[in-house]
Amino acid sequence: MDERAFREHAERDGYQDPALVDWAADTVNETHAHVYDCALFVLSGELTLATDDGEKTYRAGDTALMARDRRHAERVGPNGVKLLVARK
Repeated sequence: MDERAFREHAERDGYQDPALVDWAADTVNETHAHVYDCALFVLSGELTLATDDGEKTYRAGDTALMARDRRHAERVGPNGVKLLVARK
């Protein structure tokens, strides 16, 4: 998937316009949950999401969905990460 396709899918699925997120290398966000559903598209770098089901690392071109109230932690790779995040 590319950025254009991600934006089209997000809009079609009822998400708000995606916001650009740019996190520094090795940023860690401890376990938390959101009160909204998230869809993300990685533009560059890498992001690892950890849930009760395990960890998965996302890199440029990858997409992920995170349901509201789903507990997770986030860990940014050594080169940082830029991603688009859409919420609903």
